[in-house]
Amino acid sequence: MQPSLARLDRDTALAWYRKNRARTARLFDLLTDAAYYAQPITLRHPIVFYEGHIPAFSLNTLVKTALGRAGVDERLERLFARGIDPDEAGASGAPTASTAEANRARWPDRGEVRRFVDAADALVIEALTRADIDVPGHPLLDRANAVYTILEHEAMHQETLLYIWHRLPFEQKRAPADYRPTLEGPAATVEAIPIPAGTARLGARPGELAFGWDNELGTLDVPVNAFSIESQNVSNGAFLEFVESGGYARQDLWTPENWAWVQEHGLGHPSFWEREGDIWMWRGMFERLPLPLQWPVYVSHAEASAYARWRGGRLPTEAEYHLAASPFPTEGVFDFMSWDPHPVGSYAPGRTRNGVEDLVGNGWEWTSTIFAPYPGFSASASYPEYSADFFDGAHYVMRGASPATARELVRPTFRNWFRPRYPYVYATFRCVTEAA
Repeated sequence: MQPSLARLDRDTALAWYRKNRARTARLFDLLTDAAYYAQPITLRHPIVFYEGHIPAFSLNTLVKTALGRAGVDERLERLFARGIDPDEAGASGAPTASTAEANRARWPDRGEVRRFVDAADALVIEALTRADIDVPGHPLLDRANAVYTILEHEAMHQETLLYIWHRLPFEQKRAPADYRPTLEGPAATVEAIPIPAGTARLGARPGELAFGWDNELGTLDVPVNAFSIESQNVSNGAFLEFVESGGYARQDLWTPENWAWVQEHGLGHPSFWEREGDIWMWRGMFERLPLPLQWPVYVSHAEASAYARWRGGRLPTEAEYHLAASPFPTEGVFDFMSWDPHPVGSYAPGRTRNGVEDLVGNGWEWTSTIFAPYPGFSASASYPEYSADFFDGAHYVMRGASPATARELVRPTFRNWFRPRYPYVYATFRCVTEAA
């Protein structure tokens, strides 16, 4: 979790930054040289971009913008400045055979990138060591805002890296020596957990968080009627029933936009699944496995919504999620605990007092709530486009965490969001129904 509300001290900031950089380096070490210019998801940059982007963002945000100091190389700082918000895509995202070579011609060679990375890191570390990084009243440095921004930005991108890595051919990745997927868990028993009516207070007041992104700040009180929520995420086994019953062929289960997406791309199963003869397989991070029926299914919002309709339920709202996850679990399958999911309901410390499993961890939780600001929203001075660019009615809120979510990002107010037909993230769901 985040440091306490006490001001962020230099030693903590430096340790956090170095921990982030070491983890990012380990993630790149998983790849062979052949992967460096690959673009396994066409709506994301090639992999080369991300090695430069993370330190470039830290340099641009803290050293250049907040502190007004000189950078390293303006051309590269612009080149690596910002990623891409995914638009619509098919399930595979597979690049053409020429993509890597075309990217090699467009982007710097790795030696140049590494020299830039090292120089940027040196300036950021020097700033964290000696500069005034906590200046009361300064729009970017008050309570070390810019420092928190770069630290959490890198942690978020580490999850992005992993779901991009997930799409690479297995021969372009090196599995760690201790890689052992957790395939079996206790027998899954899904129950309907009643949640009484109440008021969900979303967001946080100024001063309640050591740091919060702009979309977390401000408060919104939402009255919520009584409802029931499934005790476990929808598993691959449960979703298989939907697939085998012809759920992807039933137009009545999909919105017009989502049905057009299914038809255009010929979709018939989640993007993490593959068919091998008569057997369903799971595309794991480092190997293909017979479909682990007890793992949570990872799907787009469009697929989750269609399944919920098929089941006679719906996705929870953000406010319903908040009530169900209160008090907020502080343990779960997150913080890079594993490369793949765990069986649903198998991690007892992540269970809420009322018996709901994995609301935090093992996969982000889709909600039916459109991503929008809370009252009094003000764009972050250190990253003004972070949220504001996506208040467009086209993104849905996700809550919780996945196995690849850093512990520092796990808090009751943190919000993630994606478009409804983006199928690559580690996102699962569960159904809710109105109280009888």
